[in-house]
Amino acid sequence: MGYVITIIGSGITQMQTRYLQRQQRLLLALQEKDVENLLVFNYENIFYLTGYSGNAAYLIVSTQGLKLITDYRYFERAKSESNGCEVICRDRDTESLGACIKRFLPYEKTGFESLAVNYGVWLSIANELASYDISPLDGCIEMLRMVKDEFEVTSIKKAAAIADLALADLLTQVSKGVTELDLATELDYKMKKLGSDGVSFDTILLFAERSALPHGKPGERKLNYGDLLLIDFGAVVNGYRSDMTRTYVYGEPNKQQQQMYDAVLASQTKSLHSLKAGVDCQQLNQISLDVLAQSGFEQYAGKGLGHGVGLALHEVPFINPVTDYRLEVGNIITIEPGVYIPDFGGIRIEDDVLITNDGFEFITHAPKSFVIN
Repeated sequence: MGYVITIIGSGITQMQTRYLQRQQRLLLALQEKDVENLLVFNYENIFYLTGYSGNAAYLIVSTQGLKLITDYRYFERAKSESNGCEVICRDRDTESLGACIKRFLPYEKTGFESLAVNYGVWLSIANELASYDISPLDGCIEMLRMVKDEFEVTSIKKAAAIADLALADLLTQVSKGVTELDLATELDYKMKKLGSDGVSFDTILLFAERSALPHGKPGERKLNYGDLLLIDFGAVVNGYRSDMTRTYVYGEPNKQQQQMYDAVLASQTKSLHSLKAGVDCQQLNQISLDVLAQSGFEQYAGKGLGHGVGLALHEVPFINPVTDYRLEVGNIITIEPGVYIPDFGGIRIEDDVLITNDGFEFITHAPKSFVIN
């Protein structure tokens, strides 16, 4: 198999070098799988490989070079943003996507991202490529994305710093009678004002018994004295996301609220103390569950301890009872144990951390105080 690895010369910028190196690593990964070409449909993967941040894009990765297919709406943007690839402007009125791909796809063994393409779209492409040796190949780029480079780490740290500042400011505005939606909207606005590209995901901000909804939507519920207040949110810098949760009680906690909080904090602390390269993610998940079991809350525990975070909110490695990953230096993961009691409330504490040669480093830094007044 004749893989051509681009030589990176002194005239190449640092940014261009970053994308060329990623492309080279992917070609080597494909070689190990005995595949020459890959059709990439996942937008985050296209961004990771080329720097193009728009939509309506399809990427052909091959030993003969990368071809990014788009249309007139995004052609100039793609040319200005993309690195290490030729940008093709397809006329949607005269050429099908499958026909365009066929024009540029070498007649060799090909993989495609089956989990990232619409079934109907794929059928039309597959009809054009009926004579090709083509089969699903998912997760190849995601495994490369699992270990972050310096640019990615710096971007996520900046996003987390924005989130830390926005939360600190928001907490000064918490008062009786404010609604979930009011605070969530204000938090999103603060992150944008501080330089976030957007929100990492739809902000989760819930009061009282609604805090037991792990991914609930903010509504018109008003804050009262003694309510739990759960806030799960993140900022975005250069396409990279942060993800943090803090839970508070407005006023004085009752006995059960305090017990829940102490159990979740102990679970997170024990899990963090176990973090280092080489740790099995299933075992790490069990460490968290064991602490919650000792506290009597195991039946109310969330089903996973955490996940990787980067261009996507949830990416490998996943930390749960069924996935098979070991932590590596350069992973950025969340550690987020939670307890959710229906009709009473939920508590989650979540931090982003970087796995290092010496263990781990916090990326999120907001204080974990429980009581706010």
